Amino acid sequence: MKFFDEAKIEVVAGDGGNGVASFRREKFVPRGGPDGGDGGHGGSIWAVADRNLNTLIDFRYKRIFRAARGENGRGSDCYGKGGDDMVLSVPVGTVISDLANGEAIADLDHDGKRALIAKGGRGGLGNLHFKSSTNRAPRQCTPGEEGERRELRMELKVLADVGMLGLPNAGKSTFIRAVSAAKPKVADYPFTTLHPNLGVVRVDDNRSFVIADIPGLIAGAAEGAGLGHQFLRHLQRTRLLLHLVDVAPYDPAADPVRDAHAILDELRKYDPALFEKPRWLVINKIDLLPEEAREARIAALVDGYGEVARHFAVSAIDGSGCRELMFAIMDHLDSHAVPDELPDNETTDS
Repeated sequence: MKFFDEAKIEVVAGDGGNGVASFRREKFVPRGGPDGGDGGHGGSIWAVADRNLNTLIDFRYKRIFRAARGENGRGSDCYGKGGDDMVLSVPVGTVISDLANGEAIADLDHDGKRALIAKGGRGGLGNLHFKSSTNRAPRQCTPGEEGERRELRMELKVLADVGMLGLPNAGKSTFIRAVSAAKPKVADYPFTTLHPNLGVVRVDDNRSFVIADIPGLIAGAAEGAGLGHQFLRHLQRTRLLLHLVDVAPYDPAADPVRDAHAILDELRKYDPALFEKPRWLVINKIDLLPEEAREARIAALVDGYGEVARHFAVSAIDGSGCRELMFAIMDHLDSHAVPDELPDNETTDS
């Protein structure tokens, strides 16, 4: 199934039912007074995070969602029935914003979190609310309010502890296959990865983390080259970035240092905060270098890359250095743990 991480939808909450002007009429009660009931409230539309979903594909084929209208009031003090609320299930990590002004409405970042995205209209008042000592036979009633109508953008940002970035064919898919149970497609041509892949890395009993692999970037991605930078949003929630660099590219004219800085430039253009995240340099494909030239080539790449917290040399194809890197990542995540927050299960701001 294709991965869909963005959708535009229209939500229309239910209108409130109309109030009614009615008078009690029974035998021997010629002037029973007003008894018109209120209209029911319109149904609201909620979004709820569901951990069983992983794409927004359901919103590709259906784009307009309407909640039920409230029933009109009736005589004999009968109130109209309220319209049922509508609940839209979305993947955990979905951000919902108003398409008109870009205002963020909800960030559904944990399972079960709810957000009101369109509020139903209030029901109108029946004439029994307008009676008084000077107006014993009111004929006033009010119509129901219209429900909110909005055009929304949904963006899925995958939840991962560690994110990988690098050029196409830097070996990211092979790396995630080597360290986790994920099985992304691997081939010897660029842009094999067309959508983000997640893998769970288990380093020890009760010690694991989630790693994300996104499609490769190239110079000019900010201007739409290659696959553009549309998938970089999936790195925004991560706590550590791994920049994989191919130390032994097939193209003799390739310059790993130049290409690495091109990726950093694209990262900076997209989001300076993302550029400032903790980032480690992972030098991949060391198995393709002769042992006598390996140390010098790695040192030259580290020096040319510039300031970086840590660097590791690995071979994703045979696993060399991967285990040590995984334990280092786990230790880093443990020492920079995010404090637990009380779950915000319901958001009512709209």
